[in-house]
Amino acid sequence: MNSHARGPRLPSPRGPLSAAVAARLRGTGPLPRPAEAGEADPYGDDLQLALYLCYELHYRGFAGVGPEPEWEWDPDLLRVRAALERRFLSALRVDTPGHDSLDDALAALLVEPVEGGGVTHFLCTEGELWQLREYAAQRSLYHLKEADPHAWVLPRLWGRAKAGMAAVEFDEFGGGRADRIHARLFAALMTDLGLDASYGGYLDAARAEMLAVVNLMSLFGLHRGLRGALVGHFADVEITSSPGSRRLAEAMHRTGAGPAAEFFYDEHVEADAVHEQVVRHEVIGGLLAEEPELAADVTFGIDTTEYLEDRLARGLLADWRAGRSSLRTPLTPEISHTS
Repeated sequence: MNSHARGPRLPSPRGPLSAAVAARLRGTGPLPRPAEAGEADPYGDDLQLALYLCYELHYRGFAGVGPEPEWEWDPDLLRVRAALERRFLSALRVDTPGHDSLDDALAALLVEPVEGGGVTHFLCTEGELWQLREYAAQRSLYHLKEADPHAWVLPRLWGRAKAGMAAVEFDEFGGGRADRIHARLFAALMTDLGLDASYGGYLDAARAEMLAVVNLMSLFGLHRGLRGALVGHFADVEITSSPGSRRLAEAMHRTGAGPAAEFFYDEHVEADAVHEQVVRHEVIGGLLAEEPELAADVTFGIDTTEYLEDRLARGLLADWRAGRSSLRTPLTPEISHTS
């Protein structure tokens, strides 16, 4: 598992912003001007990859990018990151359909897509193994760092909210057992599917919509002022996880994906059903008991999560229903987990 401890290589640029950030990290060029971010597509490949590069410095970094200068807190790079964040966050505030109240936002999470039109419904009933492999490759950008972005909120909470959040995170990190860390379980799922289980292994292949989903967590996690939004994001993940995981477990079983592939989602069916109640009553309830003014931010976190996940789902389903790969770089032929 040593490969999981090292950062991935820098990905190929997707435009001038990501090219300039990557070049600067290699020490070969200037950073983009912050004003350039304001002209970019807020959800496009170039801005989202540039933002992902900035954020990844707070996780494991990149192979070949040395510690000097210390890029994680480089003032010039942080100015560029701030400009990218402003463009992304401003677009979300304009584009995201908002609920009138937190209660409405939470209730909406329990409503199934019309005619079962979600990604997990598709994969459960008609998805093929190649589509499950693509889904795992896309989601690996999150699941191989599962729970890490949410951990940033812990120092910003107290009382019931902190205790509830810590309890759920403890489960996500394996309950004290390294072999049960959810990121490691997902790596085993990827191995069953014949995929590269190395951290960041599919960064080049992942579509912009997936980068945006992951970037949203980092954006909320790295800003104390967005702690309510991060709690909302966390609530969305935990509340919607159990039914979706049940469908994905069925899909893995139906296609013969392998025991580790099934186990990952079976584990989430059970764990997240419990987590949902803790998040609702202790994390959200505890936070709003202390800071009731953050209710709108919690709602914003839920709404933006749903908005970006819906964009991702539409892209995946459009490609799959047309018989196309959903990845920027199609996967190699399937490798049986028994081979």
